Amino acid sequence: MQLVSTTRDILLKPLQVVSGIVERRHTLPILANFLMRKQKEQISFISTDIDIQITTKADFGVGEGDFSTTVGARKLLDILRAMPEGPINLNMKENRMVVQSGKSRFSLQTLAANEFPTMQENLQEVRSFSLSQKLFKQLISQVYFAMAQQDIRYYLNGMLFVLEEKKLIAVATDGHRLAYGQVMLDENIQGIAEKLEVIVPRKTILECQHLLEDTDEKVKIQISPTQIKFVFQSIELLSKLVEGKFPDYQRVIPKDHQNAVTINRENFLSALQRVAILTTDKFKGIRCSLKQNHLLVQSTNAEQEEAQEEIETTYIGDDIDIGFNVTYLLDVLTNVKNSEIKISIGDSNSSALITIPENDNFKYVVMPMRI
Repeated sequence: MQLVSTTRDILLKPLQVVSGIVERRHTLPILANFLMRKQKEQISFISTDIDIQITTKADFGVGEGDFSTTVGARKLLDILRAMPEGPINLNMKENRMVVQSGKSRFSLQTLAANEFPTMQENLQEVRSFSLSQKLFKQLISQVYFAMAQQDIRYYLNGMLFVLEEKKLIAVATDGHRLAYGQVMLDENIQGIAEKLEVIVPRKTILECQHLLEDTDEKVKIQISPTQIKFVFQSIELLSKLVEGKFPDYQRVIPKDHQNAVTINRENFLSALQRVAILTTDKFKGIRCSLKQNHLLVQSTNAEQEEAQEEIETTYIGDDIDIGFNVTYLLDVLTNVKNSEIKISIGDSNSSALITIPENDNFKYVVMPMRI
């Protein structure tokens, strides 16, 4: 039975979309597969890891009949990547999927479609809104790097979304630093009007960042009490939400720091990258010394080696010596693309606040470090 007739590049595109969440190590063998559903000319590809599900559709099916099966995602993807561009056919023969292109022929094992654990969509108490893919991607790019990785406080292994009137707020923290971003929506949120806070898993955020494009085309976001769904282009990404109470981010953001300096972002980033060379994997600490019109950045290591960078500023304030984990500073300077940043500091023992001058839509809080 012939299922698909197209070209290699056209077939690769939807398979690359769904393969991102397929784990190399899995508890259920069928999770290494994706589900392929044929309904006349429309082909749907679905992958899941139980917590996230991605669906994408294309119109290169052959014949009138409907058919479903599952096949190994990585194997099929590797085969297609290794082939030259050209016509390709997918056929079913005796419960095997046969991949044929030119004189190449591969026969792959399949598993029954009814064993594939598709996620059921929760349609209760749904809030929905839309914004451009470009704007949403910029929002999560400003925040995602502060998410925790495999923290026992599971609610930190994700990103907080806050829906409030026509505002979408994104917050991430790992306990040492916190990133906050917000955007205004062009339209009202559909559904219940009251404020909503949900935690989106880290893997879901990273997959969104990978799949979203820098375009004005819309992404539609639907949130229920247990799930979040993103719909854009021919892609649907459905994900469970993280249960738990996210920390009160508003208490963490300093509001009364008197000492502030505005610095060229690229100059500061370059200086930190050079100073970071003499830090070690075990100790990423650097010292920042602020004096009038002057910022000195230093690092030392166990071999008594020392790096020092001087940056001219228009700083007027208290003399402050403060230590930071250089990685936390590099993360924010790499992901925020504005030409200048503003650093506000109370004293050497209080957290620093990094913002964009004349812009309240982004805030980054980083804890000091003993040097």
